[in-house]
Amino acid sequence: MAFEGLTQRLQQAFNKMRGKGTLSEQDLKEVMREVRMALLEADVNYKVVKDFVKKTTERCQDPEKLKSLTSQQQIVSIVNEELTTLMGGTTARLNYSSSPVTVFMLCGLQGAGKTTMAAKLANYLKKDGKRPLLVACDIYRPAAIKQLQVVAGQVNVPVFEKGTQDPVITAKEAVEYARSRQHDVVILDTAGRLHIDEALMEELQRICETVHPTEILLTIDAMTGQDAVNVADTFNSKLEITGCILTKLDGDTRGGAALSVRAVTGKPIKFAGTGEKLGDIEPFHPDRMASRILGMGDMMTLFEKASDMNLEGEVDDAMTQRMMNATYTLDDFLKQMQSVKKMGPLSGLLKMIPGMSNIGDIEIPDDAMKKPEAIIRSMTPKERKHPEILNASRRRRIAAGSGTSVQDVNQLIRQFDESKKQIKALMSQSKRMRGRVKLPGMK
Repeated sequence: MAFEGLTQRLQQAFNKMRGKGTLSEQDLKEVMREVRMALLEADVNYKVVKDFVKKTTERCQDPEKLKSLTSQQQIVSIVNEELTTLMGGTTARLNYSSSPVTVFMLCGLQGAGKTTMAAKLANYLKKDGKRPLLVACDIYRPAAIKQLQVVAGQVNVPVFEKGTQDPVITAKEAVEYARSRQHDVVILDTAGRLHIDEALMEELQRICETVHPTEILLTIDAMTGQDAVNVADTFNSKLEITGCILTKLDGDTRGGAALSVRAVTGKPIKFAGTGEKLGDIEPFHPDRMASRILGMGDMMTLFEKASDMNLEGEVDDAMTQRMMNATYTLDDFLKQMQSVKKMGPLSGLLKMIPGMSNIGDIEIPDDAMKKPEAIIRSMTPKERKHPEILNASRRRRIAAGSGTSVQDVNQLIRQFDESKKQIKALMSQSKRMRGRVKLPGMK
């Protein structure tokens, strides 16, 4: 997962302060040395690391702050704030044109995931009520146009293409086409190269001069670390990019690009690709990313995932009533499991929960819920509603029907019983607080 190595190194550094009283200057110096090494190993730009450590140390050495530094939480808080500032401080939103059609131009090197990201962005904007149009401006890479058409088809977004026609003319015609067909956003998937060259930059500059994009978004492969920052700096000097999009943030990402690009270019990261699916894109929130890096979780993003999947709506009033009356059934249990599956890989979800950052050490297969689903589906409606009737012979039949063992069936029933106890306790607490609990997922 992203930043896993950096997170572990930083946590090791902060854990050395555990149990200490007021921090001495020597303690602070040792911690900052560990932080510096962790950032350098994560391939963060050297100058960025130097400035970061200097600012953080100065804040910690403030006489008033030094008096209050009695635990690791307080210095972690300062590091968290500085990391947030380093990545931009606030969430950078997309800008839209006052004209009927807004043009977003995606640029970047080959292999950064630009074409897939164009479809992800179109899908994201479509969910936001926009009517995007994808434009194929890469006429050099084999099957680039076909790839765009395939991924666009998966999110039901149209593609404007003119074969090997000059991309500048294609971009201009696409904007006119969008205006006539009531598309309010045009996304240009431009050509990339294995390295930056004059021919590429000249073409991109011509496109900019012709269609005047509102946003020039540089697509960066987060797995390339500091090299990505050098690419961003070069593109910015030639095109004056307005922002960056990080791809492959779900991979074995050390963190160098995410932590360096804003400081080096002055341009914000606006989106991050968090998986291979076309729905795996999210706005880049510096405060939430800093929290993830420090192993403090990211509950806001977890809640938003649940909201986007309409999971709260799946816990209907009837199910809530069954929860409150302790008549929660195995059908409800199955429905909750299916809801959680929609939110993505379990290990990624768990890492967003505070205190669960080390869950990456435990491999949770994406099909972990298939077995319990098969067991429940092998039961009769009566058995799902009244699991107390599941005697030995019924459990053997269910195990045979689901391709599992009796032990698997017994384990699921125990988990279900434990889930009911926890729900009952939560509901009792809810009644005392005169609130109402709606659970978007199971334990």
